[in-house]
Amino acid sequence: MRASTIKLKKIIYILFWIILWQIIAVGLNREVYLPTPINTIKALFNIVQTKGFFMSIFYTLLRVFTGFLISFILGIIIGLFSSFNRHIYDLLNPLVISIKSTPVISIIIIFLSWFKSGIVPIIITFLMCFPIIWTNVVEGVKSTDKSLVDMAKVYKVSKYNILKHIYLPSILPYIVSGSLTTLGLGWKVAVAAEVLSQPNYSIGAHLYDSKIYLETESLFAWTLVVIILSFIFEYFFKYIIKLKMKGRI
Repeated sequence: MRASTIKLKKIIYILFWIILWQIIAVGLNREVYLPTPINTIKALFNIVQTKGFFMSIFYTLLRVFTGFLISFILGIIIGLFSSFNRHIYDLLNPLVISIKSTPVISIIIIFLSWFKSGIVPIIITFLMCFPIIWTNVVEGVKSTDKSLVDMAKVYKVSKYNILKHIYLPSILPYIVSGSLTTLGLGWKVAVAAEVLSQPNYSIGAHLYDSKIYLETESLFAWTLVVIILSFIFEYFFKYIIKLKMKGRI
């Protein structure tokens, strides 16, 4: 199937949902419950012109990226150690399971009593993303062809080269898959943490204010901002991965 045809289909699918949104909003005729797409776009243009819009975008981006980057680096490093050392795996596995099982809202409230509001979204993003990266790295190592590893040991290949040329190619798809999952999750939990922690210059704080003052158009507009930024973030990450695969970086 041609790339142009695929893009056209995607546009048609998006238009379908926008038209459906418009029909439901017009039928409901209650802007306070569901604004129309047109009014949402108007509200978006209005908030873009407000003071502090780009500062809020910048600081939310910084919090999401910081939490994601820390979880990405530590998830890979600790995941590798856990894969090769059963004691480390057994030590961390209950903690990872506990984090996965605990409601995000509970963790946010707990950390709000311990840390400053600006730090909480970073910590929450890290805690929600780390288990996914860690688990994927461990699973990637498990999926490695053990016969290749045994053969490399027979020929006395160094541990560094075994890791680089056998293990890393095996776990790379798992890392990419986990990273794409955590990118979307990171945005959700970071903004949710901002809604509760109310740090200065944050998208979450604007979402909360819009809800309090019943400014539904602004609420939808800020939500649209989050969706757009999440899409750009994910697209940029995929682009970097493609360049890496082609050996350009």
